[in-house]
Amino acid sequence: MEYKIKTIGVLTSGGDAPGMNAAIRAVTRAALGNNIRVKAIYRGYNGLINDEIKEFTDPQDVSGIIYRGGTILYTARSEEFRTPEGRKKAYEVLQKEEIDALIVIGGDGSFTGARALAQEWNVPVIGIPATIDNDLWGTDATIGYDTALNTIVECVDKLRDTGMSHERLFIVEVMGRDAGFLTLNAAIAAGAEAAIIPERDALGQEVENAMNGRKHKSSGIILVQEHAIEGGAQAVADLIQKHHPEVSTRVTILGHLQRGGSPTAYDRIIASQMGCAAIQALLEEQRSVMVGLVNGEIIYVPLSKAIKEKKDISNAKWKDMLTLSV
Repeated sequence: MEYKIKTIGVLTSGGDAPGMNAAIRAVTRAALGNNIRVKAIYRGYNGLINDEIKEFTDPQDVSGIIYRGGTILYTARSEEFRTPEGRKKAYEVLQKEEIDALIVIGGDGSFTGARALAQEWNVPVIGIPATIDNDLWGTDATIGYDTALNTIVECVDKLRDTGMSHERLFIVEVMGRDAGFLTLNAAIAAGAEAAIIPERDALGQEVENAMNGRKHKSSGIILVQEHAIEGGAQAVADLIQKHHPEVSTRVTILGHLQRGGSPTAYDRIIASQMGCAAIQALLEEQRSVMVGLVNGEIIYVPLSKAIKEKKDISNAKWKDMLTLSV
């Protein structure tokens, strides 16, 4: 059977996320299994503009990568691609390479660029959500989130040991862009005294909750989402020192170690599911959609909704959970 889509391009874009390689692997093998050629685009949209492209002709081209963190295709943010002129160059490269459709593995910014390319040049585009922030609407989980969450919990557990030894309060800054999913769920899993997230404007209350909880402990942990307050974790530490000078505090910024590491089994599984589903979407002649996972089922979400709709943290799911830590 001859399909309309004869050749796909696949790229990773934006911040790296554990499980991207598993998605690349699934896309490649699912495409080759359906007699679709695969052209790997290196360094995201920059690589597309500059024609940094290599064809994957055999399933062995993606062998041994499912357990590796990062992305074998590398990733980069492209200022040029944000412009109509840059997207025109990208389209010309797609034409030159005879690429009929593009699969983009990334997050909100990556999908915004993909949607613009699709609108301007009528290119079939499928998005696979890969971001540790878990902030894309239309999917219960994004690739990389579970691994990052487990990394944070492991780090906080180790900080707890030191905090108990020295009777200190650790204020830990966590990634997440503008969403508090990592911070909140890591706080619950690690038994933290407080979680300060953008979705909840209650800095003073959270600090006081942590202080009250510490009355029965020799140490404590407060997790702070990086953009929840100007100044991040250091600003929270300064506030505590101002009102509770007797408390010994230390600030730890986890930084980019949250992005790395071998992906968890869960991230490998959903990346594989989503990669196969992206090829299936093209076979069904879908375009400008993101592959989502809701209640264990694959769905297709318009890119416009995935980008514009806000994925909220529901108070009903967590408002009482942190009290278990006190």
